[in-house]
Amino acid sequence: MRIVSGTLYALNIPFVESFSHSTKTRTFSDAIVLRLVAENGAVGYGEAIARPYVTGETVETCLDHMKNELWPDITQTEFSLLSSSDDFMKFLTLIDETLGERKTPGVIAWNAARAAFELALIDCFLKYQKISLSAVLAPKRTSVIYSGVITSSSVEKAIKLAKYFKLFSIKQMKVKIDGREDKERLMAIRETVGSDVSLRVDANGAFNEDRAVSVLKDIEAAKLDCVEQPIPRSHPRVLAKVKAQSPIPVMVDESLVTLKDAKDLIAEKACDLFNLRLSKCGGIFRTLKMAKMATDAGLRYQLGSQVGETAILSAAGRHVAAYLEDPVYVEGSYGTMLLTEDIGEERINFGHGGKAPLLKSEGLGIQVREDCLKKYALQTIEL
Repeated sequence: MRIVSGTLYALNIPFVESFSHSTKTRTFSDAIVLRLVAENGAVGYGEAIARPYVTGETVETCLDHMKNELWPDITQTEFSLLSSSDDFMKFLTLIDETLGERKTPGVIAWNAARAAFELALIDCFLKYQKISLSAVLAPKRTSVIYSGVITSSSVEKAIKLAKYFKLFSIKQMKVKIDGREDKERLMAIRETVGSDVSLRVDANGAFNEDRAVSVLKDIEAAKLDCVEQPIPRSHPRVLAKVKAQSPIPVMVDESLVTLKDAKDLIAEKACDLFNLRLSKCGGIFRTLKMAKMATDAGLRYQLGSQVGETAILSAAGRHVAAYLEDPVYVEGSYGTMLLTEDIGEERINFGHGGKAPLLKSEGLGIQVREDCLKKYALQTIEL
């Protein structure tokens, strides 16, 4: 299979309401969608979520990298078709090698860009052969259960969202914390949802080392299952010191971008859990490798998502969540619960109890609405 044309769409899809955490308040999705066309007319889609405080990529630098660095490599590669399901991992390995590694000052890794290309190639490749991703990443469960997320907000708004999730029978919730009224909000949420709901918190690196330990000891009373990224990305030894003093298990997110990050975090015993996100980690192939590294090291992991994902990343995440052996939590698939309009024909949102069905159609399992891409594109770049 050869790729003959491609298009980049830099989107601006408004949110139903703003989403806040310690480093950013967002009111729209700024996802980048990549459309690839194969020689037989098969069309595949990928998606990048560029976050400068996560990977160092911005929307503009990501677009430039995709156009000038990754696109030329892809057009010069011929991808062999599948003769057995075992060939799919070889296909993923070829994509990973084709995309290569490029070092750029100020960029931790071009992972959002490479994830978009990987997903678009997977979608195109499988549609080329009329195969579903679920046929080559065989699901280990019949549905996927998602968590709810409560943003940094007032105590009153937090209680309102907690009641909404409780009404929906959501049994796992993540709460964004930022050092303002955290204990009051968390205790109010715990009282609202009861003792049988799993609560975890995400600081998005809001605190320094000493402040993090102090905050975690203060909010321990809310009976929390873990804290995500209490301090900014730094040397794993710093996080290990926080972990050693924390009364709550520590999950890494912004500290975990590359495979080297995973290796170093494990070596320093700096965390209890990994937060794996497809766009952050560089796509499905590298996410699966990090999950195996975590399991081999005796760590747990969640499959997370990034705010503003459209149906493309949601669909890919659904497949990976169903395939992984034992994710503790799964996030994402908010669809039109967050976006005023999603780009897929199919409804991707999770339902009652956080439950969502598996996707079995060709490729990633969704049909992308090209009229929607054109409607919300701030930039369109023909490759």
